[in-house]
Amino acid sequence: MKVSLGRLQQQHDAVFRENCPTRTVLDHVMSKWGVLVLMNLTDGTARWGELRRTVEGISEKMLASTLRTLEADGLVVRTAHPEVPPRVDYALTPRGEDLMERMMPLMEWIAENADDIVARP
Repeated sequence: MKVSLGRLQQQHDAVFRENCPTRTVLDHVMSKWGVLVLMNLTDGTARWGELRRTVEGISEKMLASTLRTLEADGLVVRTAHPEVPPRVDYALTPRGEDLMERMMPLMEWIAENADDIVARP
């Protein structure tokens, strides 16, 4: 696969230009917390508390904001169960699953190379 911005711009002429929707999507999906939440949902449905524990370092406010954004973007679905105590589950939508199939190779590359990259002077 040849990687080329020019090729992408031929297919989508306004891609990545100012005010292009791609910038908004990139901001939501590629933010530190967006990536970590999405990755945690690749193994299946998770409850709020599970996400709070597995996405180490995220505040409750940031987790709530990130989940709302990803839900509004159609990448995550929130299911509230009418139980006492209340239970809310989060899962990837089909679009979210498609995104993560494409994103996981990048995340694997980052995991394999992060130590060497960070260790460089």
